[in-house]
Amino acid sequence: MGDVAKDLTAGTVGGAAQLIVGHPFDTIKVKLQSQPTPLPGQPLKYSGAIDAVKQTIAAEGPRGLYKGMGAPLATVAAFNAVLFSIRGKLETLLRSHPGASLTINQQVLCGAGAGLAVSFLACPTELVKCRLQAQSALAGSGTAAMGVNYGGPMDVARHVLRSEGGIKGLFKGLVPTMAREVPGNAAMFGVYEATKQLLAGGPDTSGLGRGSQIIAGGLAGASFWFMVYPTDVVKSVIQVDDYKNPKFSGSIDAFRKIQASEGFKGLYKGFGPAMARSVPANAACFLAYEMTKSALG
Repeated sequence: MGDVAKDLTAGTVGGAAQLIVGHPFDTIKVKLQSQPTPLPGQPLKYSGAIDAVKQTIAAEGPRGLYKGMGAPLATVAAFNAVLFSIRGKLETLLRSHPGASLTINQQVLCGAGAGLAVSFLACPTELVKCRLQAQSALAGSGTAAMGVNYGGPMDVARHVLRSEGGIKGLFKGLVPTMAREVPGNAAMFGVYEATKQLLAGGPDTSGLGRGSQIIAGGLAGASFWFMVYPTDVVKSVIQVDDYKNPKFSGSIDAFRKIQASEGFKGLYKGFGPAMARSVPANAACFLAYEMTKSALG
């Protein structure tokens, strides 16, 4: 099996593992990010992550924590195939000779390139996912984008294509998606390689055990969100914004308005669940990726 096929297969398995482990955390993150600012003197719909979990389970049952999973599950193969295969291709281009280890800086560059490529797949997937996840948080807020009771991922896609500008509507939030994926993946793959080399005591990481790979994957995932979290908040609020009477004119406007109304902490709504998700989810992703690639020879 060729290197590209190995990256495609291993990336798909890794992405599925990441999604299964991390989606409930992601649902809570989006609910906290997208809940509307309350009127003066009124409390927030969710006081925090634990409250969001309790309210979600009470209103929707445990299945509510997996709402919106259909869209990323349907595209997880393509998403991770693009991410890991583009990264693999860039690694091949940057190697001085076949089998040579890459420097940390080269891994950062590979991650950035893979992040740019995958942004075009991530944006419509994220839009569908966020609409479904935020549905209950925005219920009754008068937000037109959430005025429809979506029946599932295909229902969201049909509605956007019909009522929000066709294909262009599915790419709402592309700029902040790129601003998340490029530096986020640069940091993630750079930290992953740096941690592996640190644990291996040198550039040859082929002898690392599963525990070391789990540690490296967990730290890599945490670095992704630590690097780009405010950008993710901006992306989420834009993608669930009222399409008839938008609250935000663009990414910069959303950033300024969130900071003006909620302060710096408004840009970190849902940060706890995101970080709680990133460590186990990315540890599972990288471990599954490495194990699958190793099994394929």
